[in-house]
Amino acid sequence: MTYRVVLCGCGAMAKGWLRALRSTPKLRQAFTIVGLVDLDVSLAQALAAEFSLQPVSVGSDLTTMLNETRADIVFDVVIPAARHSVVKAALSHGCHVLSEKPMATSMEEATDLIRAAEAAGRIHSVVQNRRFISGVRRMRRFVDSGAIGDITAIHCDFFIAPHFGGFREQMDNVLLLDMAIHTFDAARFVSGKTPLSVYCLETNPAGSWYAHGASANAVFELTDNVVFTYRGSWCAEGQRTSWESEWRIVGSNGMLTWDGEDIFRACVAGRDGGLLRGAIPIEVLPPLREEETHGHASVIADFLSAIETGAVPETAGQDNIKSLAMVFGAIESARSRQAIDLAA
Repeated sequence: MTYRVVLCGCGAMAKGWLRALRSTPKLRQAFTIVGLVDLDVSLAQALAAEFSLQPVSVGSDLTTMLNETRADIVFDVVIPAARHSVVKAALSHGCHVLSEKPMATSMEEATDLIRAAEAAGRIHSVVQNRRFISGVRRMRRFVDSGAIGDITAIHCDFFIAPHFGGFREQMDNVLLLDMAIHTFDAARFVSGKTPLSVYCLETNPAGSWYAHGASANAVFELTDNVVFTYRGSWCAEGQRTSWESEWRIVGSNGMLTWDGEDIFRACVAGRDGGLLRGAIPIEVLPPLREEETHGHASVIADFLSAIETGAVPETAGQDNIKSLAMVFGAIESARSRQAIDLAA
């Protein structure tokens, strides 16, 4: 079956979605873009021309477009402030929805979207594309293997100095809102644990070119007494980390480290005598399913599979709201200087 898709929001982010469709034969066959919607119609027209999306309807009003095209699916690539109204409109027209992150601008909006999807009997999922990369899938497979025993802690460092210009440099809580959710979501996925509480200190260091919150240090309590720590900065010039963070996963019988790029190292406890017992290197196998490692395309493929089979997609709203809660909890903790309960 080929699904009729309206893409809402035709800025730069939309190009990544269309490239993922175009580069993946299965997705290219499954989806037909029948409508492009943007408040600036010239952006929609330019996108249609760049990707040779002809014939395609172009407009500025989503409801009108859905009535005109009888779409099955909406790809939501609008700014976060518009997300709630766009998703609600799409669901009310009987469409499945795949949204950019963040899922919503508040926990109340996120909860409302979950209820709306359930009431409509439709899927609403979120593009949490960075959990669909080889390194993250590889860590999850390793943790699931039990090779280093029970997981007790995850520590992530993120230090980069991007000079974006534009809206990011004017945002409040810029690191937590715009980037940290990727690492938070990956930590939750890799560990298989649920966040319970968070304490966060947020700063805007000397020399920062951001208006607010370019650095954050957060400690999360997860289920089964697992601790997750995040140290991050978007204004850290010099020896940078990967965009995927640097990882150290501590188990009851060993450790795994990943530099966020190509280097994995894992060891279990050695058998030496004395104060330090040494360490025995062990292999870190590749991801179990290569098809789950293509980022954006893999998210869309998971969404398609859920529509076709009735399964729940991995990044469905009812799951992704837990990662969103980590972000808003960290922001609230930074504001109040108190630990925030996430289990409610």
